[in-house]
Amino acid sequence: MHLAQLNLARLVAPLTDPRLADFVAGLSKINAIADTAPGFVWRLVSDEADDATSLRPFGADVIVNLTVWESVEALRLFAYKTGHLDYLRRRREWFVPFGDLYAVNWWIPVDRRPTVGEARDRLDRLRADGPTPEAFTLRVPFPMPTR
Repeated sequence: MHLAQLNLARLVAPLTDPRLADFVAGLSKINAIADTAPGFVWRLVSDEADDATSLRPFGADVIVNLTVWESVEALRLFAYKTGHLDYLRRRREWFVPFGDLYAVNWWIPVDRRPTVGEARDRLDRLRADGPTPEAFTLRVPFPMPTR
């Protein structure tokens, strides 16, 4: 099994706005860190670019990050122990607080890639039921199923 991960971010302004210049300039660097991180498997990208910023399935002002990792530990290492952390610390400069859950994790078979629709369903499940083995957070993770 692999770990699927979705997180959403509501932009403070369009990506072309100068307030988002540092974020936009860092996208390639952060994606390269992810792509080479131990345990990284896959990330959603658009047909137009090597990122998913042009995909807006959750609203015109919401960007989506959908990735797959070998484990919770691999995702945590990338998120909190690489250059990604510098950008994470600056998120309030670029994103409006959601006021609700904006990230979810769940286990998928190794040979599958999650869809945006599946990710939406998992986030809705987390919002409705709280953390469960089917939809959880990094703060309240569930172990990889043994089946």
